[in-house]
Amino acid sequence: MAVAGHDVIATVDQASQEAAYKTLEQVSLDDYDAACVCTPDRVKLPILEYLLTHGKHVLVEKPLIAQNGVEEATLNRVAELARKRATACYTAYNHRFEPHLVRLKEIINSGMLGNIYIARGFYGNGTARDVRTSPWRDQGLGVLSDLGSHLLDLCVFLFGHVFSQPIVWSQHCFENVAADHALFGFEGRPAIQFEATLLFWRNSFALDIIGERGSAHVSGLCKWGPSSLTMRTRVLPSGKPTEHTVTLEQPDPTWKAEYQYFRDLCRTGGTNIDNDCWISAMLGRMRTDSITLARATTSIAEDYQHSSGGTYP
Repeated sequence: MAVAGHDVIATVDQASQEAAYKTLEQVSLDDYDAACVCTPDRVKLPILEYLLTHGKHVLVEKPLIAQNGVEEATLNRVAELARKRATACYTAYNHRFEPHLVRLKEIINSGMLGNIYIARGFYGNGTARDVRTSPWRDQGLGVLSDLGSHLLDLCVFLFGHVFSQPIVWSQHCFENVAADHALFGFEGRPAIQFEATLLFWRNSFALDIIGERGSAHVSGLCKWGPSSLTMRTRVLPSGKPTEHTVTLEQPDPTWKAEYQYFRDLCRTGGTNIDNDCWISAMLGRMRTDSITLARATTSIAEDYQHSSGGTYP
């Protein structure tokens, strides 16, 4: 609402007393051209099918993922609907519009860092209790789909699709039913290492890109400010690198920029559902890793009890 402003002609929410409508079908199709879908994950795909079938443009809150084979087919059908109707169906990953991340992509594409060896990122916030008390959020892959989907999207944004298999090195459910802390990534070049958690009481974001000629380091996001980008130039054979830092202190520009991008896309049609399909596939493989990790942890606990006659600490 704050970003769309006067473009908004109606709101739909079955739980909110302030919403104008309880169901989408109650809104006349003649009254609107586009919709912003900010709903629980499990109901997104049917809503998108309805909107795209009627030729409406859609901006949907991330993540847009398939939980099973049926939903994967629906995701593909949604993509085909958007193409046939020449409508925009765009999943919002607003960090693509973060100024320092835009600049980081330019730096990588320019070759300034040479061959990229390592990318490592940390994304943390303190929303574990909010998630736990939500009627729908504390389920599924937890932080892997919540914050992890942002990190996966940045892989595509910065490097193109990563073709190696994702690995979940560890995950924990410290306070929540679903994972509230995870370490995951990809082997290969670049080697990609991510940590995501809902248990970091001060919101924090960091991304380090290490290359043969130097490195680039983003610390913080504009919405939390200040945000900095540091460039370091390697000294051979070894030594202290030259360093240059740019720091921004400004309101978050990403939501407005992404909404304008969506408005422009409505004029031409277009979709990033291929990106959603890739993220969905990666999360699906990580779900398998998560199940394996959980079974291994249970087995260790059972072995400990059996051998010691005690309880697992």
